[in-house]
Amino acid sequence: MRQYEVMYVLRPDLEEEKVKANVARYSDVVTNFGGEITKLQEMGKRRLAYEIKKFREGFYVLMNFKSNADAVAEAERLMKINDDVIRFLFIREDQ
Repeated sequence: MRQYEVMYVLRPDLEEEKVKANVARYSDVVTNFGGEITKLQEMGKRRLAYEIKKFREGFYVLMNFKSNADAVAEAERLMKINDDVIRFLFIREDQ
């Protein structure tokens, strides 16, 4: 298993329940593939550096986890098809 970090930005007009549901959804993907979440930080609503999909703000979430590549591929696939996610980036942390 390798160490990964993902930061994703959710739409700013989501209700708190939908934000929590999205965070739980992507956390569950990692744990369902046998991974382990080492850090989960909901950073709150922040101003974007530039406009993305006509939004000037977004709800930032940072998650560090240990998992295999299958969990990353599945989480990435789900983020691509979810309209609530306006931007995301996965990084593999090398030692």
